[in-house]
Amino acid sequence: MSLSAIVESIIFAAETPLSLDRLCDLLQEFERSELKSCLIDLAAFHEGRGGGFHLVEVAGGWQFRTRSEFQDYIVRHVRTRSAKFSPSALETLAIIAYRQPITRAEVEYLRGVDCGGVIKTLLDKKLIRILGKKEIPGRPLIYGTSKEFLETFGLKDLKALPTLKEIQALDETPFMELQEELPLDQNATQNIDTLLPFDTEHSAGS
Repeated sequence: MSLSAIVESIIFAAETPLSLDRLCDLLQEFERSELKSCLIDLAAFHEGRGGGFHLVEVAGGWQFRTRSEFQDYIVRHVRTRSAKFSPSALETLAIIAYRQPITRAEVEYLRGVDCGGVIKTLLDKKLIRILGKKEIPGRPLIYGTSKEFLETFGLKDLKALPTLKEIQALDETPFMELQEELPLDQNATQNIDTLLPFDTEHSAGS
């Protein structure tokens, strides 16, 4: 029985991405270096075969996922499972993703509207999480994205988020000057829908 077949079967059966650490716990009879090489070889094999799914590193782990080019066909079957977001939820999620850790008040400065309901919805969907409390008067909660956020949008980690320059390049008429951070003042409040790097429907997992 080959190691590749073992690892492949475990990842295929898993409901969420499996990290190398988790695989090491499950397969203690193998060396970590063996498992790491096996994952790389499996990813290359499935990439080279050009099939309908491939093995990718996402949300800190490894998972079989359908290829994005087949999304239009896949949603015919799993349309009811597709994640859909309102424009306000997408805008709020984008702000949190790029500015985390961030408080509700800071999000509302940028959006210009109350965000309590939207933040609660994103918490319920487990796309964001509470990171702690900010050490300022009132000690407001601070928010950041979750592992489920990375998994939903097929991101290896937060470094995989598109830069503002890359997103702005997609816009025929850029609406803002590129800047390292979005300012936290009322005069800078603006709609950032065009900053959002995600589709409202993501590729389905295997």
